[in-house]
Amino acid sequence: MSKKANYSYVGIAFIILVFGIIFIPKIINRITNGDITRDESRSENVSNNTKGTKSDLAYLTIGDEPKKIPAFSFTDQNGNTITNEDYLGKVYVIEFFFTTCPTICPIMNRNLVNVQDHFKDFKDFGVASFTINPEVDTPEVLKAYAEAYGITNPNWHLMTGEEEAIYKLANEGFNLYTAKDETVEGGFEHSGNFALIDKEGYIRSRRDNFGNPLIFYNGLISESEGVDDDGIPQEITILKEDIAKLLKE
Repeated sequence: MSKKANYSYVGIAFIILVFGIIFIPKIINRITNGDITRDESRSENVSNNTKGTKSDLAYLTIGDEPKKIPAFSFTDQNGNTITNEDYLGKVYVIEFFFTTCPTICPIMNRNLVNVQDHFKDFKDFGVASFTINPEVDTPEVLKAYAEAYGITNPNWHLMTGEEEAIYKLANEGFNLYTAKDETVEGGFEHSGNFALIDKEGYIRSRRDNFGNPLIFYNGLISESEGVDDDGIPQEITILKEDIAKLLKE
């Protein structure tokens, strides 16, 4: 073996010795402190991520199948055609109302403006308001109504369209009672409840004490009131809590 080869081996051995002296104590120290240990499965990092995980909110089911909102297409206060597809990827609240309503609609929409302002920084939150008096509630009327109530969320669409389609959407699509009735004040009857829709278009809600979905949220009592004259508690606070959960999904 040549002297040149011997020098090469000596050089390699010297490098290994220096590496051992410098780095091996550091590696032992890090192992002792647990700095470089990890679980074998990397899925834990995904499950710990609060964004994109399903919340504990229930699905409204029909025949054991989660109920998805039906397709719709109407005209909003800006004259734009709005469909259910425009709400995909957004969490939103649904209501049925009319602009000349003298009773429950002003309460409902003041409560929704409260909700709107609470989530003002969330671009994936919206509201879908359907008029049940489309003959009167033209886009121009709806726009004036929106301005009067301080509706500023670009994802809050006040919609008008064919009367039959709106009533079918309310009564069959969401099971939110809506009807004409000349004997009642304002000439229309409708539910004061809100429906909550997730980013995929499913109706969601929290469960009651018996494990059953609430399905709807009472929109007729404000947070400041707390309870109504019959002792029924307001549900705007829990609506906000559940919107926040769905926004994280």
